This record gives sequence, C-alpha cells and structure tokens, in this order.
Amino acid sequence: MSASRQTSSGRQLHHPDRDEIQLEAVLSALADPVRLRIVRALAEGHDDMACIAFDLPVSKSTSTHHFRVLREAGVIRQHYEGTSRLSRLREEDLEARMPGLLTAVLNAEGA
Repeated sequence: MSASRQTSSGRQLHHPDRDEIQLEAVLSALADPVRLRIVRALAEGHDDMACIAFDLPVSKSTSTHHFRVLREAGVIRQHYEGTSRLSRLREEDLEARMPGLLTAVLNAEGA
C-alpha cells in the first residue's frame, strides 16, 4: 500500500508503509489514554469511523492531534469520504510488524 492515499478531492494523508512502522512510535502512541480509547473503539469492530463519532473528553483540536499521532505511528489509516475523515485500525499491518502487541495492549488496558 502506498504511503499516501489520494482522494477524489485531492486531499492526501501521510501513512507510513507497513515496513516503516516502528515499535517505539506505536508504543508512544498507545501510551496516551485518549488515543488508547480511540484504538479500543476501532478494535471493537467499528471500521471507518468518522473522527466526530468518537465521544472524547478533549477539544476538537486536541482530538485532531491524537488522530494524527496514531496515523503517523502507523496505528490507524485515515481517508476522506466527502468532508469526513474516516479512521480504521491497521490491525493486519501491526500484527505483521509486531505479532501480538495490539492484542496484548488491548487486553491489558481492559483489565
């Protein structure tokens, strides 16, 4: 998959390729409770969720920052559909790079 996804409107979002995803970046991204909450919602089967669909206890600009950190770390993939930015968890990519990490983190967080 390419590092960027071009939409019909021409808006692009940078995503690291699978082989560019680094353990340190993923762990740092998952260390924040708000970002972990986003990942948990996506892991519960909610693919392609709009950023506004998350009930987060932060401002819109802070929420945007959290999504950017997750995207740049390779934890989520985002694309535009109309005016909405949709997010999807990169489970397959994370499992290929760091087998069992996402499952372990989500299970530990739920304890």
